Amino acid sequence: MLIGIKDIAKLFAISVVTCCAAFVCTLFLNYNIDIVGIKDEITTPQGMVMYDAQVATGKVVAGIAGGCLVATTIVLLIFYVKNYIDSHGKELGILKALGYSDLSVAKHFWVFGVSVFAGAVIGYAAAALYMPTFYDIQNNMELFPQMKPEFHVSLVLYIIAFPTVFFMLLAVLYAFFKIKSPVLGLLRETQNVKFKVSKSDKGDFPFLTDLKKSTLKSRKILVFFVGFSAFCFSAMTQMSMSMDELASEAMSFMIISIGLILAFMTLFMSLTSVVKSNTKTIAMMKVFGYSQRECSGSILGGYRPISYVGFVIGTAYQYLLLRIMVDVVFADFENMPEFHFNFEALAISAVTFLAAYEMILYCYSKKISGQSVKSIMLE
Repeated sequence: MLIGIKDIAKLFAISVVTCCAAFVCTLFLNYNIDIVGIKDEITTPQGMVMYDAQVATGKVVAGIAGGCLVATTIVLLIFYVKNYIDSHGKELGILKALGYSDLSVAKHFWVFGVSVFAGAVIGYAAAALYMPTFYDIQNNMELFPQMKPEFHVSLVLYIIAFPTVFFMLLAVLYAFFKIKSPVLGLLRETQNVKFKVSKSDKGDFPFLTDLKKSTLKSRKILVFFVGFSAFCFSAMTQMSMSMDELASEAMSFMIISIGLILAFMTLFMSLTSVVKSNTKTIAMMKVFGYSQRECSGSILGGYRPISYVGFVIGTAYQYLLLRIMVDVVFADFENMPEFHFNFEALAISAVTFLAAYEMILYCYSKKISGQSVKSIMLE
C-alpha cells in the first residue's frame, strides 16, 4: 500500500497528544480505583472529606483533560488523513482506476491508528513509573492508610485497547468517505469544495488583505491548531503558577510540562503546514516583487489574532476550572485557602507567550525568505 513508514512518522503529533492523555488519565483513574478500595479503612472525618475531594478531583481532571485531549486527537487524525489523501490523490486515483473499491483502498488507513497505540502505550508506561511518587504526593497529609499502586486490566482496555481500535476505525471510515470522489478528481488532485460567498466577500480588497483572508479560510483546521496552542500555553502556565497553595510543586510541574509540550508541538505543526501549503503562492509573490515582510505578513499574519483569542480563552478556562475545584470539589475541606484571579501569573504568561510566539513567527518568516523561487517552481 502507498502508506509507508515515513508517512506514519509524520503522525508524531498524534502520539504526543495521546501520550499526554494516557498519562494524566492513568494516574488519576488508577488512584481513584485504589483509593475506593480502602474507603472502609478511613476513620477520621477529615480523612473522609479529603477522600471525597480526591475522588472528585480525579473524575474532573480525567474527564476534562482527557476529554479535551481526545477531541484534539480526533481533529489531528482527520487532518493527517485528509492531508495524505490530498497529497496522494494521483496514486489513489490510479488504484481506483485499476478496479480497487473505495473500501479496499480505505481499509489500509488503519495504520494511522498505530500512532494512537504508540502514544497510549508510552503514556501508560510513564504513568506506571511515576505512580508510586504520585501516590505519596496525593497522601502527603497522611490522612489515608498507605497503599501501593495496583494493576487494573480495565484501565489497559480503556486507555490503550479501546482508543486504538476506535481511532483505527475512524481513520478507515473518514478515508472511505473522503476518497469517494470521482477518479478524475483524484487524478487531478482537485477537491469538490463549495464556497459560500457572503455579502462582505463581494467587495474589493487589497491583494495582501484578500490573500490573508483566503489563507485562513482555505485551512480552517490549522486555525484551530494555532488557537489551541495558545490556549494550552495560557491555561497550563497560569494554572501551574496559581496552584502554589492548592497543590504540590510536582503537580504544578506536570501541568506546565504537558501544556508547553502541547502548545509548541501544535504550533510548529500548524505553521509548518501553512508555509508548506503556500510555497507556490510565496514563489509567485517573490516573482512580482513582494518583500519578505509582505509575504510573511499575508501568509502568517492572519494567525496572530487567532492566537490572541486562544490565549484569552485559555485564561478564562483555567480560572473557571480552579474556581470549580475550590468552590465545589474542596468546598467542605477545612483551612482551604481563598482563591483569587492571579494577575501576576497572567502578566508573566502573556509576556512569555508574546515573546515566544513572535520569535517563532520571525523564524518562519526567515524560512519563507530562504526559499528560492527556482526550487519551489521545480517541485
